[in-house]
Amino acid sequence: MSSTTTPVRHADRLYHDLLSPPEIQDVRRRVREIASTIISPAADRIANGDERIDGFPRDVFDALAASGLFAVPFSAEVGGEGLQYPATATAVAIEELAYYSSSIAAVFDVHCILAGNALTHGTPEQRDRWLRPLAAGSVVGAFATTEPNASSDLSPEAVSTVAERSGDGWVLTGHKRWISNSPVAGFIVTLARTGERLSMFIVDTSLDGVSVGEPDRKMGNRGQLTADVHFDRVHLPDSTLLGGLEGAGLRQALATLTMGRIGIAAVGVGLAQAAFDRAVEHLSTREAFGRKIAANQHWQFLMADRATELENARNLYLKAALRRDAGETFPEPEASMAKIYGSRLAVDLARDAVQAFGGLGFARELSADGTAGPVEALYRDSKIGEIYEGTNEVLHWVVARTIFGKTITG
Repeated sequence: MSSTTTPVRHADRLYHDLLSPPEIQDVRRRVREIASTIISPAADRIANGDERIDGFPRDVFDALAASGLFAVPFSAEVGGEGLQYPATATAVAIEELAYYSSSIAAVFDVHCILAGNALTHGTPEQRDRWLRPLAAGSVVGAFATTEPNASSDLSPEAVSTVAERSGDGWVLTGHKRWISNSPVAGFIVTLARTGERLSMFIVDTSLDGVSVGEPDRKMGNRGQLTADVHFDRVHLPDSTLLGGLEGAGLRQALATLTMGRIGIAAVGVGLAQAAFDRAVEHLSTREAFGRKIAANQHWQFLMADRATELENARNLYLKAALRRDAGETFPEPEASMAKIYGSRLAVDLARDAVQAFGGLGFARELSADGTAGPVEALYRDSKIGEIYEGTNEVLHWVVARTIFGKTITG
């Protein structure tokens, strides 16, 4: 979040959380304190950095690990907190992180929700080998499904990364793109074609044949490093096949990505709330034509609508997460609805905040004193939410299938 000061958190007086159990409300309080202490001082640096020069925000990642934050989503048997509502706790944690930094929320999402959640499908040995250090933050996790020609479409026909049987193991060959955390990851949970089906493998990035490209330079989320990953005849033992199950990769990936949608919905809410709070503060203090800007009915009505949408967006992701905690692997249509609604709201409110601040909202940095613009980074960071973890266009189709059925929608 771009600012040296934190505005009033209007959600605390406008939003009345009747969905979250006490355990979740406690997690929200804890993560908010962690985020305000660790992430807030680094937020401008991360938002305005250069991926190839400034690199991964290791200091923040390590501080979050030391706080125990990465243990929130996981069971006690792998060093996690063993919460009753881990999916909901994870989503709430992500909202609180995103309030200060979309990049850090995305790092957490990939590390815990994608890589970590995928590992929950692993064998006991795999969970002990990889999930335990992930929960401790002693290794960074990544998750690779996307390829140059396969993103939303993860059918066996579209995926070109291939794992072929070789003795008592596999040989992995392929090319993945937009792989978050990959430049610093210790392992990458990777989707590959095995025959006519898909399987997932846990790939140690130190293996011969694994190469990670330079970080991409992106419009926003600059602290969330993405890069291409190449696998050149990487030899994998049978013990790296996720869950020991050949052909289960698509279901494992989709279950993971469904939880990812809930996470990105929560990121959207965090960003939207940050933009809302900034805008309300400015509109309530800035004067034009002899009165506060907020005295204009346009801004009163618009912000009333946005407050209503924030209420709905938060309720949607909480409901989807609670359904997940109740044992529903694919809590649809709420997961897709929450991601569509929350990510779109983040873009809308970031745009509103830029407009409310006027020229100051458009500024990246003020030459007068070198301070970062108050909302420009929010605008840049918000857009990716409508694209990754399932584009909003595809998720509209998922919701439509729930309404009309696959025989009509395809």
